[in-house]
Amino acid sequence: MLAFRPKVKGLRNVPASGPVIIASNHLSFSDSIFMPLVVPRKVTFLAKSEYFTSPGPKGLLKKLTFIALGQVPVDRSGGRRSEAALITGLQVLAEGECLGIYPEGTRSPDGRLYKGRSGIARLAIESGAPIIPVAMFNTEKIQPTGKVIPKIMRVKMIFGEPMYFEGDSADLLHLRDVTDQIMKKIQEMSGQEYVDIYASRKKDELKDESEY
Repeated sequence: MLAFRPKVKGLRNVPASGPVIIASNHLSFSDSIFMPLVVPRKVTFLAKSEYFTSPGPKGLLKKLTFIALGQVPVDRSGGRRSEAALITGLQVLAEGECLGIYPEGTRSPDGRLYKGRSGIARLAIESGAPIIPVAMFNTEKIQPTGKVIPKIMRVKMIFGEPMYFEGDSADLLHLRDVTDQIMKKIQEMSGQEYVDIYASRKKDELKDESEY
């Protein structure tokens, strides 16, 4: 970790105890390594249960890696995956823990900031937990998608001031407004160009283009 000379700003904004949601932009797999290492409390992330059940030595290594990174499996077999993630996230927060979330839902395919998924708004409203917006820098250069061995260079993180939200968690327009407020704050902190579509859609478009 010292080799990457992490530069961290605003870490005092993360409460020492009680439920809290850390909402970060997502540039690289290494975001889930660097950010939790500087936070002075355990950060729990949600991951697909398939990551914990893959067969063979590689599957075991993957499982141990995700456990070491503080990730917990989300069982998606019983219903919509968004509901499964919401229930698991609320359980983590009800226990007074720190929940890490990437509102974009997946890594940015090109370094830009994409539209946030509204599940984070439901978690914040229904749990009453504050949201700490986070901007990660350089992780996409340190470990680009598909690269196992990271490049040694400085990583930077900014933790913003807590954001609190109330209202009707069943109001879809309100959920979208809250989510957009969170993404706007992350964009202001990171300086990334904002794209008003989901990152998953952009990835599908890029995949389709590569097939021609």
